[in-house]
Amino acid sequence: MKFQIKHEIKGRMRVHMAQKRMTFAQADTLLYYLHSFKYVTSVQVRERTGDAIICYVGDREAIIDRLRKFHYEDVEMPEGLIENSGRKVNQEYQDKLVYKVLFHYARKFLLPYPLRVCYTGLTSIKYIKEGLQTLAAQKIEVPVLDATAISISMLRGDFNTAGSVMFLLGIGELLGEWTHKKSVDDLARTMSLNVSKVWLKTEDQEILVPVSDIKEGDQVIVHMGNVIPFDGLVTDGEAMINQASLTGESVPVRKTVESSVYAGTVVEEGEVTVRVKEVGGSSRFEKIVTMIEESEKLKSASEGRAEHLADRLVPYTLAGTGLVYLFTRNVTKALSVLMVDFSCALKLAMPISVLSAIREASLYNITVKGGKYLEAIAEADTIVFDKTGTLTKAEPTVAKVVSFNGQSTDELLRIAACLEEHFPHSMAKAVVDAAEQRNLAHEEMHTKVEYIVAHGISTSINGKRAIIGSHHFVFEDENCRIPEGMQQQFDELPKEYSHLYLAIEGELAAVICVEDPLREEAEAVVNSLKKAGISKVVMMTGDSERTARAIAKRVGVDEYYSEVLPEDKVGYVEKEKEKGRKVIMIGDGINDSPALSAANVGIAIRDGAEIAKEIADITIGADNLYQIVTLKLLSDSLMKRIHKNYRTIVGFNTGLIVLGVGGILQPATSALLHNASTLLIGLKSMQNLLTD
Repeated sequence: MKFQIKHEIKGRMRVHMAQKRMTFAQADTLLYYLHSFKYVTSVQVRERTGDAIICYVGDREAIIDRLRKFHYEDVEMPEGLIENSGRKVNQEYQDKLVYKVLFHYARKFLLPYPLRVCYTGLTSIKYIKEGLQTLAAQKIEVPVLDATAISISMLRGDFNTAGSVMFLLGIGELLGEWTHKKSVDDLARTMSLNVSKVWLKTEDQEILVPVSDIKEGDQVIVHMGNVIPFDGLVTDGEAMINQASLTGESVPVRKTVESSVYAGTVVEEGEVTVRVKEVGGSSRFEKIVTMIEESEKLKSASEGRAEHLADRLVPYTLAGTGLVYLFTRNVTKALSVLMVDFSCALKLAMPISVLSAIREASLYNITVKGGKYLEAIAEADTIVFDKTGTLTKAEPTVAKVVSFNGQSTDELLRIAACLEEHFPHSMAKAVVDAAEQRNLAHEEMHTKVEYIVAHGISTSINGKRAIIGSHHFVFEDENCRIPEGMQQQFDELPKEYSHLYLAIEGELAAVICVEDPLREEAEAVVNSLKKAGISKVVMMTGDSERTARAIAKRVGVDEYYSEVLPEDKVGYVEKEKEKGRKVIMIGDGINDSPALSAANVGIAIRDGAEIAKEIADITIGADNLYQIVTLKLLSDSLMKRIHKNYRTIVGFNTGLIVLGVGGILQPATSALLHNASTLLIGLKSMQNLLTD
């Protein structure tokens, strides 16, 4: 496509696309296309001007070549991305804000005074009605205060002050509504499905196919730990389904044949075959938005305190107004108190601060499911890491396969991949990827696969029982044996690798040596977390004592625990909480899910098991552990902003009241300064925290 470079510095260019008008859909398509290029670090696309601002690393010519090859119709967009991008909402509220300001000042300077009075009177009906309804409910809250201030101003004939108060209240409402809607939509988008492939049931086997190939009426098989990709009806199997993402239920629900299941819910236990009822994903987005709107998850304790404090202050403001009039008999001075209250700013600034922080977190590829989790991160003093896929790289690799039964290593790896591909874990993915790299294609040759959490997998191949998993599972739980004459080979297995054991008919068939390299940034992240206020860093793993000890020493954790089961992780988290400590748990596997749920804050790795992401309160990307440090700094900065807002609101408004009672400021001036300060604090609260 044709474009023009309008401005350029090293690592950044602004280009103008050669077209008359850019639609919202085209802007989102261009944004997705550029963002998916490996050299691009950030992109902004402005549909009004048709410009794109691209920040990149590496070769400039690669970016230009990428732009030359761009055509809107050639880009395959993920389902629901354009429909729910939020671009239309942003323009809608920007236009509303501009029109509101222009209309206010045009009316003020162009309308004759009698018409302005009529307009102010009509506009006031809304606020007076809300105040009366609040009183009728036997409450004295913010709407009562607003209605009183507007009513008294108009009774005194001061229609300019009444109009200014309503204008600034309207601006505040608009900004609050805009920020809230954008933050909720951003959160809903990150919680939406990201399933690329599913298991399609055919007459004689399961086939892994792209989601786009699935049609209404197809049957898909969903294994334990995986997300259900479509609304549908269970035709086979039985499972416990976690529906928290749609219903908020914390307890999983049993589903059997003929039960309805919904896209986005997760199989905690069991396995089901689902007949697809609806392929489209837009309805799920709307369901998630509704769930978030109705849920208390968005509310942090600070927001709750701000709302309650704001409402509790209203009677004192009204009483103060009455007392000033009683002692001074001066309506002007009494109105100076009424025109200034703490509640508007408190109710506007705190939610905006929290929602803006959630939005900012998404810029760093961090999904936060509610404001209270940011507050919990700020208060946390203990952090527990799972090892595999968390402190170690999310993509371990198979280093070698050692045969113990005389079969070829390729055949043994093919069998292992056939079992492991059904379950989401970084070790399993390493086996499947190794088989693909060696072009070891296979058909489903086993019976139903059973996954034993934190242990391994069992099934039957050609009538023979086959298992794959940990040393504990294979040799202690299943009592498998090492073939005669192979003990020395077993003892000489390379100790620098993690080991997966494959046994057939009770006898060890192969050991798959998996290289699980430590993340380069792991040690620096642990040190940074300690500097940021985390006093205790713990590592827990199902791996051997030998491997755990080596990793713990390199990373610099305070404590480590090896060969742990899911219940051991939960027990440790609960024990720490009983001591009064605030605990963060970070993991990526099905076996981490109970501990993620038990912790004050559960953080899941985005490439991990679906059930872990479902249960977790926060999700981070798989490519950089520094996001945990960013999250801690963001949370700390949010709490500092909230406390600063408290001090500013109380200090400034107290000063206005004193100046008003002293006769230095007129009510109209007090109202203007109060509402302007509320607006400025709200705008300040929308700014990014980590660039202050």
